[in-house]
Amino acid sequence: MSRTLRLGLFYCSIFIGTGASLPFMPVWFRAQGLSGLEIGIILSAPMLARIVITPLLAVWADGFALRRTPMILFGLAAAAAYGMIGLVSGFGAWLACWLAATTFLSTVVPLADVLTLRRSRAEGFNYGLPRGIGSIAFVVANITMGALLARAGLNLVLVWTTVAALSAGVGARLLLPADPVHEGGGKAGRRDRWRGITDLLRNRPFMLAVISTSLIQATHAYYYAFSALLWRADQNVPETTVGLLWATGVVVEIGFLWFMEPWRKRLGPERLVILGGIAAVARWTALAFTPPLWLLFPLQSLHALSFAAVMLGSLQLIERHAPARSASAAQTISSAFSGGLVIGLVTLASGPLFDAFRERGYLAMSVVALLGLIGAWRLAAASGVRALPSPASRP
Repeated sequence: MSRTLRLGLFYCSIFIGTGASLPFMPVWFRAQGLSGLEIGIILSAPMLARIVITPLLAVWADGFALRRTPMILFGLAAAAAYGMIGLVSGFGAWLACWLAATTFLSTVVPLADVLTLRRSRAEGFNYGLPRGIGSIAFVVANITMGALLARAGLNLVLVWTTVAALSAGVGARLLLPADPVHEGGGKAGRRDRWRGITDLLRNRPFMLAVISTSLIQATHAYYYAFSALLWRADQNVPETTVGLLWATGVVVEIGFLWFMEPWRKRLGPERLVILGGIAAVARWTALAFTPPLWLLFPLQSLHALSFAAVMLGSLQLIERHAPARSASAAQTISSAFSGGLVIGLVTLASGPLFDAFRERGYLAMSVVALLGLIGAWRLAAASGVRALPSPASRP
């Protein structure tokens, strides 16, 4: 089996679960009688905690000899915590289980990104290929879960997500190479690992890249938490179509990852993030005004830019502005901001926005995306990169 396929299958083991949980766990929590505010608190808790917990987990993970070892442990721990959600009841218990499960599983992704980025450079394959294979699993989960929920109970979401997390832990052992954490093998001392974290936090270009991309990525919070509820309740969109709408965004994301590599290289990471910020502002502004079903599908295609372009640009910018010895810490700090603090705060605010404004809550996401776009523009200027490419460099 090729290296690209093995890495892609590992991403599948992660995203086959999140493809079901992201759109449909808010629906499960709603069915248990929770309010929009309570759902927002549950969904945002691991994101907010990630700003502290994820760097701690990254420092701990870098203490192993092999990169895959902590990913095995995180996947198994996430499976246990997801399974507990179905065995407990009440807002507090669900909050604690969701916090543990999501924190463990989300930490696997930046660690896998570091391994895949290094392998892609060493072996000459496109990083977007294995990541895109994982996105296919996300699409499959969207469509399959939407179709199954039309016939089965919502508890199926919990079972699916638990089994998927278990497969991530097992897949890390069976599919990932035995790459050392540090060149030449061995383990870094705890003091050296903490010094890498503090050096990164004082690196101004690095932090500007982290914050700018985090703001744009965070605007997906309202979409993740409440798009399914809004489409079902306010527009009478059936579950199967909701799954197809989510899948549309990921399908174009896959196409972007697989087939746009030459164009992305010409554009550069700074411009990728700027383009993604513009797309995010346009996407959320349009969704705020309850567009008809036929328009939802082309709006979902903007996911290729608002998410995928910003994600790829972020990975490259973080790698560029961080020393090689701090690669894991750099990607996990970025994840702690983009998938943690910033999106956590936005998700926390999304609950009251949903209760008070319904679709108009997307306008707040447009404002946040605009702030990220301004930061990306400043980063490009500081790096000496023209925000818009010259005519000769355009495809």
